[in-house]
Amino acid sequence: MPKEFRYRGYSVEQLNNLSFESILNLLTSRQRRSLNRVNKGLSPDKKRLLEKVRAAKEGKYNKPIKTHARDMIILPYMVGLTIHIHNGKEFVPVEIKPEMIGHYLGEYVITNKKVVHGEPGVGASKSSLYVPLK
Repeated sequence: MPKEFRYRGYSVEQLNNLSFESILNLLTSRQRRSLNRVNKGLSPDKKRLLEKVRAAKEGKYNKPIKTHARDMIILPYMVGLTIHIHNGKEFVPVEIKPEMIGHYLGEYVITNKKVVHGEPGVGASKSSLYVPLK
């Protein structure tokens, strides 16, 4: 039997029943400060994301949730949703799991990819003169 996930001693069901202020007290100070700024209206992108998440949980929003807010902290009521997070080029879908609570959305979408160099072309360098062309 798998071990039940608990965040700071609370199960996911208990976290969903807590108020926003109680959840804030469980997070680190950096994360609390970021979420307090959302409530003061300093980040409309994060506020919009929270509204879409609440609407999706209630069943009123059935389009994919897309966001550029990579610095948004994952909250307990986001668990189970698929959020499309922008990586600088495209939106990458991420399914939110209980183990992700307290982390940032951007941690799960890498912004760079492995560089795959092609073959040298004509005029690339002096040594490319000796590379046989196809």
